[in-house]
Amino acid sequence: MKRMPHYCRTLLLAAAGLFNTMAALAFQTDTVETYSAAMKKNIKAVVIKPEGYNASKNYPVVYLLHGYSDNYAGWVKKATGVQEAADRYNMLIVCPDGGFSSWYWDSPADPAFQYETYVSKELVAWVDSHYKTIANRKGRAITGLSMGGHGALYLALRHQDVFGAAGSMSGGVDIRPFPNNWDMAKRLGTYAQQPARWESHTVINMLHLLTPNALALIIDCGTEDFFFKVNEKLHEELRYRNIPHDYYVRPGAHNWVYWTGAVQHQLLFMHNYFNAKP
Repeated sequence: MKRMPHYCRTLLLAAAGLFNTMAALAFQTDTVETYSAAMKKNIKAVVIKPEGYNASKNYPVVYLLHGYSDNYAGWVKKATGVQEAADRYNMLIVCPDGGFSSWYWDSPADPAFQYETYVSKELVAWVDSHYKTIANRKGRAITGLSMGGHGALYLALRHQDVFGAAGSMSGGVDIRPFPNNWDMAKRLGTYAQQPARWESHTVINMLHLLTPNALALIIDCGTEDFFFKVNEKLHEELRYRNIPHDYYVRPGAHNWVYWTGAVQHQLLFMHNYFNAKP
């Protein structure tokens, strides 16, 4: 067998070195473990760092919430393009674990589920202390799918000092039509026995907390989604209250095909929010 010419070996080595350099500069995904004092347990999260992440600058952060029955790894395992978006927009993306069915509430019925406190306070503080972040509401956004879409709006509405932008994809933005679904009765008590809790823990009843332009908002839902009607009602209520928001309706169902596309629109919206002039 003929020996490879020297110049060919040199080119191959140079190409391999360039590839390794590019790989080293691409996004990095950390799986981290954080402690929740509110729930007295360790909780995992994924943190996606953009290409060229370093300690010489501070980065905006998008908190990306999973849906019912999923976990912290759902977004990176099931949706293509999320990690690359961290590179494209030069942002950190944090995917918390919200429990199998927390709905991101501090449950009044079960002290083991205190995920509002965990995500909006404990995790945010941990991320700000361990990564180079823009540690104010102008540098933080939150969005999610389904249970996480509800959770993102719920947390942002209640913690406008923490998050400056919020989104929802196929979100359960009104829980009341679904009193027997997705373990919500375990977190709140049954709707029949605890109607006041259900009324106060549903996003569509929290819009009185908003003033125009207090939050940058983006909401989308597929037309074949079982949450489509409640999202339409939320959109109409926001319009009635003169609350500016982006609202997108596209063909699609409650599945990863829809969310893989939707998250790209959401992350672009957050990028534009981060880069908007005051």
